[in-house]
Amino acid sequence: MAAQNGKDLLIKVDILGDGSFVTLAGLRATRISFNAESVDVTSLESQGGWRELLGGAGVKSASISGSGIFKDADTDERARQLFFDGEVPAFQVIIPDFGTVEGPFQVTALDYAGTHNGEATYELALASAGALTFVAA
Repeated sequence: MAAQNGKDLLIKVDILGDGSFVTLAGLRATRISFNAESVDVTSLESQGGWRELLGGAGVKSASISGSGIFKDADTDERARQLFFDGEVPAFQVIIPDFGTVEGPFQVTALDYAGTHNGEATYELALASAGALTFVAA
């Protein structure tokens, strides 16, 4: 497999709540992380004293983060609305040559910054708020 272009990792939001996904404007860096809590079932009978984990148990979660240039586009307005209203709409993350992750996420952080001689920037963080689906590319 050839190296992938980082700009092709896209975060999209359901802009109208009708399944029409639009890429969040101005993002320069994006990241998705998957997590699964482990359930320790180690006991005195565990072979050699090694830890044992219960397969398929525990809470799964995903987090998305991104940062970029603030453009005051429709998607910026939607992200602000989602944060202040506490909504959990559908998001998509397009991972190049891997697939698409889709499901409900909540905006958990929204930061704006700027310097005297630079552009206005923003960062956002999202936390999964339900079951996610994955469709391979």
